[in-house]
Amino acid sequence: HLSGDDSSTLASWMSAFESTGKLTITGDLLSKAQADFKSAKCDTTQTLETIKNYHTKDDYMLCPHSATGVSALHQLNTADSATVALATAHFAKFGDACSKAVTPLPEIPKELSQLWSMETRKSQCPNDAKVVQKFMERKIEERTKKHKQRDEKKKMITNLLLVSAAVGVVAMIVSASKRR
Repeated sequence: HLSGDDSSTLASWMSAFESTGKLTITGDLLSKAQADFKSAKCDTTQTLETIKNYHTKDDYMLCPHSATGVSALHQLNTADSATVALATAHFAKFGDACSKAVTPLPEIPKELSQLWSMETRKSQCPNDAKVVQKFMERKIEERTKKHKQRDEKKKMITNLLLVSAAVGVVAMIVSASKRR
């Protein structure tokens, strides 16, 4: 809301950033932004050191992206016992990078390691929000329909089992009454 919720101001900042790669804010707006935001940078060496330090000290493996955020917390002196840093991924997703910091890597959970042998699915869409939205809606509809069909099939099998059991019980009762 730094632009005062003025969409034309925000649009001009975005346009300038897109063409120059820079966003220049000065004066009161800069002071306001600095009051709300802090930033830090983290190179590859710092990232790997953070991964290694947390693994050694806390027996916890950070992924490179999480390590970048945690490094920034330390650089800005905002890391304390009340700080929460949300991990962005499991370290196993970035095994090659993490193995540069920790060797050997901790064991990967069985459920996650199974992913490596699964078929990769991907879909390509043009860079168009409406096309992507329609694609996602279609995929959700397909999966919802597939799950409904699966659920209906389970329900039908359950009903058949119940009917079979009921027929079996009736047959047992009839057979028992004939013996009397």
